[in-house]
Amino acid sequence: MKRFVATTLICATAALGLSACSDDSSPAEEATKAAGALCNDLALLKADTAKLRALDPANATKDQIKEAYDAVQKDWENVKANRAALQEAKRDAVKGAADDLKKAYEDLPGDTTGKDAVTAITPQAQKLEQTVDAASTTLKC
Repeated sequence: MKRFVATTLICATAALGLSACSDDSSPAEEATKAAGALCNDLALLKADTAKLRALDPANATKDQIKEAYDAVQKDWENVKANRAALQEAKRDAVKGAADDLKKAYEDLPGDTTGKDAVTAITPQAQKLEQTVDAASTTLKC
């Protein structure tokens, strides 16, 4: 239980901290925000499911069961929405990094040497590699 509470607090803190960011965020920042929101929603889903399971069959009213069930369903809808937002943000981040590399390559002058070309496009290639790595890692809440 202590681990669950700690995880919930960390996710909630991350989500709140990320929500304070400006609206001019990059696709990578959007992916980070979506991951934080998804972690928060997963923690809420877990907590509300535990509340539903903890209802005492001998004493629980139908209204209590419905309230607990509705909370779980709402949490599930939020998980689905934020999971989709995370996937979209990851896709946008990879596309943006790939577009940056394409532009850097296309902007090379015709007389650029191989050495200068590699030097010019290396930052964009590294950014693309890092973005693909970040997009392909699993969510860690």
